[in-house]
Amino acid sequence: MANRRQIKLGMFLRPAGHHIAAWRHPDAQADAGWDFSRFTGLAQIAERGLFDMLFLADTSAVPSDDMENIRHLAYVAWIEPFTTMAALASVTRHIGLVCTSSTSFETPFGIARKFASLDLVSGGRAGWNLITSANPLEWRNFGAEPQGSSGVRYARAREFAGVVQGLWDSWDDDAFIVDKPSGIFFDPAKLHVLDHKGEHFQVRGPLNVRRSPQGQPVLVQAGASEDGRSLAAETADVIFAANTTLDIGREFYADVKARVARCGRNPDHVLIMPGFQVMLGESEQQARDRFEFLQNLIPDSLGVRHLSTYIGVELSGYPVDGPLPDLPLTNVNVSRTKMLFELARRENLTIRQLYQRIAGGRGHFQTFGTPKQVADTMEEWVTTGAADGFNYMAPLFPTQLEEFVATVIPELQRRGLYRTRYEADTLRGNLGLPRRESRHVRPRQAARA
Repeated sequence: MANRRQIKLGMFLRPAGHHIAAWRHPDAQADAGWDFSRFTGLAQIAERGLFDMLFLADTSAVPSDDMENIRHLAYVAWIEPFTTMAALASVTRHIGLVCTSSTSFETPFGIARKFASLDLVSGGRAGWNLITSANPLEWRNFGAEPQGSSGVRYARAREFAGVVQGLWDSWDDDAFIVDKPSGIFFDPAKLHVLDHKGEHFQVRGPLNVRRSPQGQPVLVQAGASEDGRSLAAETADVIFAANTTLDIGREFYADVKARVARCGRNPDHVLIMPGFQVMLGESEQQARDRFEFLQNLIPDSLGVRHLSTYIGVELSGYPVDGPLPDLPLTNVNVSRTKMLFELARRENLTIRQLYQRIAGGRGHFQTFGTPKQVADTMEEWVTTGAADGFNYMAPLFPTQLEEFVATVIPELQRRGLYRTRYEADTLRGNLGLPRRESRHVRPRQAARA
């Protein structure tokens, strides 16, 4: 059993829970978006459950101008994720710390410096979730309009990622001599100036942060479009996917792993971790009843607004119990929008049914049942080529997370599918990924290391 493939787990943090009405539940932490003690508590529960990483997503805008209808929504004000992760580094010891920063609004030098610093602060547990941004509500906060098509955004992101990774290799591991008698602090021969001149960026470098304990922080990417898959295959260590069925998961897994191989990379060194929302109960019916309780807390106006935001099309003028109208795809959330339209057509869903479908998981896989049933599902996904692990999404915090750690984790451990202790001091080590060697290290040096 010790040789069985180990499931990797991220814990997707979100104030109160991933269901859009979670904050209204009697057990919810409704103030979790700005009460750091709530984040501390969740992080420590996840670390007790031996999760590989915490993950915080981000957006640079309130989700809508329609304040009347989003007044029901809790996800409108929260602590900025990087600040949160830096603070969580001091109250956790093992769990990885991954958060989102957009290539649309940041600079490569700024991102490289921040995440290299977080890696030092946390002792080698940092990860950057790379995203591009097309939402006009975000762009206007930076005094601009969305720049170009998905292809243009991803071309910029590809160059951006390359610059960041180049800056992360500014210093050799042994560059800092710190020799007091001689007065020599570092070896100039082990400092490398990037001097990048590209289509989108000119960045000289070097980075003024020493090399990461992991070699480089873990790079996470979540694009599912053609451009997103290609970028992930070229650059990512971990891919957060949104796959609604096992078959879709298998297709995505096979496609991306093949792309990774074509890029000359080892497919085993790129982990695919789909979003995975779980509602637990002592029986499957109890789990579904618990979820239905949350569903009944959604006002129609919020559900329609939530769906409209996701697909980038205004739906408030259409009958909520009518079909999703035939509408052109927008430049917002291209892959997720396409997936939702296909889901609505395939299952003949009304607008209400579709917003209820994404109210908890936003298009990610959802499952309901006992700890054994949930463990069965996780085992099937991992052993049949649909996932290397999961980005766990609790519909309600903290109760569902506590229940998952107390019941599902032991069931996976009994099957030999999940660790019983942390194996390493770094996020890469716990994920089973090799340390990133510098591009400046000669092959013989790398082999000795």
